Amino acid sequence: MSSLRTARSFVYVAIGFAVLIALVAFSYSQVMALGGLLKKMFGEDVVMFAIGVYLLVFLSLLVIRYLGLILFSFLEHMEYIMVTDPTFTDNYQRDDTLPLITLIVPAYNEAKVIQPALRNLLHLEYPDYEIIVVDDGSSDDTFALASQVSRESTRVTVRVVTKKNGGKADALNTGIALARGEFVMCMDGDTKLSKNALRAMIRHFDDPRVGGVAGNVRVFNRENVVTKVQALEYIEGLAMVRKAQSFVRTVNIIPGPCAMFRKSVVRSFNGYDSDTFAEDCDITLKLVVAGWHIAYEPLAVAWVETPSRLLDLLKQRYRWTRGILQALRKHRYVFRHPLKSGFLTSFTLYYMYFEGILWPISNILGNVFFAYIGLKYGVVVFIVFWWLQLTLLDIIAAAYCVILEKEDPRLIGYAVLFRMFYMQIVDVAKVLATIEEWRGTAMTWGKLEREGKLT
Repeated sequence: MSSLRTARSFVYVAIGFAVLIALVAFSYSQVMALGGLLKKMFGEDVVMFAIGVYLLVFLSLLVIRYLGLILFSFLEHMEYIMVTDPTFTDNYQRDDTLPLITLIVPAYNEAKVIQPALRNLLHLEYPDYEIIVVDDGSSDDTFALASQVSRESTRVTVRVVTKKNGGKADALNTGIALARGEFVMCMDGDTKLSKNALRAMIRHFDDPRVGGVAGNVRVFNRENVVTKVQALEYIEGLAMVRKAQSFVRTVNIIPGPCAMFRKSVVRSFNGYDSDTFAEDCDITLKLVVAGWHIAYEPLAVAWVETPSRLLDLLKQRYRWTRGILQALRKHRYVFRHPLKSGFLTSFTLYYMYFEGILWPISNILGNVFFAYIGLKYGVVVFIVFWWLQLTLLDIIAAAYCVILEKEDPRLIGYAVLFRMFYMQIVDVAKVLATIEEWRGTAMTWGKLEREGKLT
């Protein structure tokens, strides 16, 4: 069965690479042709010509990016199958050698979701773990509801503590200080884990160079177009990227809903900081800059509730963008001294700037620029080329990810909506967040209002 699955994966990826190579060849020919056309149209206008050339180069870089992500994620997938499937290591199989893991669940006004989330954690397939719920000064019944679940538990120790509101980072640090285990699993209050998550993640720490492991976050509430497009985004824009990064052990964000660390490593950095709005990105970059390896575990699935309304989604992405920029700014030294910081560390941070700032700005600029050319000069080919190229990239990546992740094939169809509408709106939110972060505009956490779909 394993060999059949491996052969099937090779066939799928070979087809995908053939399409991508054809796309690269097509891109090159079109870039050359369109470059000549741009020169004829804007020979006298240096600024417009420069913008056009920049956007064509940017588009070529995107093709290379997708090609690289698919290549490295597939190599990681093959390494995972050949090295760890089906026996893994002795430590992964033998209960008597598995270490104690402490699950830390920070919770602030999570009354709608805290009980189903905690009850899910009581039935994980792992012999030795404890759960610490840190109520961060909730104004609802979070503490009482969590305490009720703790009294129900007979197999797993569940401790529920409450404290004055100090933010998620402070709540996580409180849990880490109370943890009895050397390995801590930091989560969100609305997360449901796959039963094998702890077993799958802990095995990576057999490598003493690994300081953290990222889980596989997926969307639970797939109820409308907004959440279904996010479901595709999570497997294409997050899972595929982390799988590719894991091949070189430099995952750049260990997601908040499913993050496992060595407690000693986290405490050596004085824990989580409260000076950013993306504490998961911040703690990950601390590990990356310090030289720790970070792995990705696809079998450790964390189901989360995502925003079902567009406005809530934009608020979330606004906060994520500003938080990531804040975390990156704390490591300015790496940008100023890339050679001293090491290639992988420097590349990781520069890549995050590319995705966080350059990509959304270029995407918006490209839409406006090519629409302007098409309307003014009647050259529709520019608009068609720009949209078709990006949409084809997304469809290929979506199909590849759906196959590897064994996801719902119907998600592939949402790649068109993902490119034509979703990314345009989200990119605007990212650009506005970038501008306001640069200006130092004040902001609040903007906590997502739970809908209680995690049942």
